[in-house]
Amino acid sequence: MLQDILAALPLGLFLAFLIGPVFFILLETAAMRGFRAALAFDLGVILADIVFLCVAYFGTNQLLLRIKDDPALFLFGGTVLTTYGIIGFLKVKKTSLNPAKFQIQKLKGKAYLGIAGKGFLLNFINIGVLGFWLGLIIVFGPSLDMQPNRLITFFSTVLITYLVIDIFKILLAKKLNKKLTPTRVAMAKKIISIVIIVFGTVLIFRGLFPNQTKKFEPGVEEIMPNP
Repeated sequence: MLQDILAALPLGLFLAFLIGPVFFILLETAAMRGFRAALAFDLGVILADIVFLCVAYFGTNQLLLRIKDDPALFLFGGTVLTTYGIIGFLKVKKTSLNPAKFQIQKLKGKAYLGIAGKGFLLNFINIGVLGFWLGLIIVFGPSLDMQPNRLITFFSTVLITYLVIDIFKILLAKKLNKKLTPTRVAMAKKIISIVIIVFGTVLIFRGLFPNQTKKFEPGVEEIMPNP
């Protein structure tokens, strides 16, 4: 067991520093909404990862390999991400003349479930994440003898390591709270919206031109599947 844990730690560290839309939204949430809100968002993201891991483990390899490269799913996920980013950008532009709308407010009660759901959905619509976890099972599974107990230990360590590193990122981002002004908040929201639009566009392009993007697949896979 100890050997499996030690083998999983570097992978968890690597995942914690992958750059993707979830990464930027996590930092924004920490800076603007506080620690508990960012943690709720992160737990939602990890829940989506757990769902993908279960699907990758219990599904047949042939079906999953076909699903993960289905252009229609990339189009769907990319459209949702792009639409989300455009709406966020326009909302900021529309209200940018009203600084009061950007005052930092803490979430209360059931709102934490909503922000956890947001984290889950933003991660879940990225079909590249499913392909990523499936790839890890294919790569590391044989060395773990595909034993359920060893797989659970390995991937639990990966996710726990990822969560611990994210907690430190949240604490660091939270310190930006005191330096935020209405103008800076508006600018940050616009930048994050643009980042989401870019990632969504990449997914759409991958869905529309699957053959052309296959040669760039290693680089795309490294960036996109940020759990």
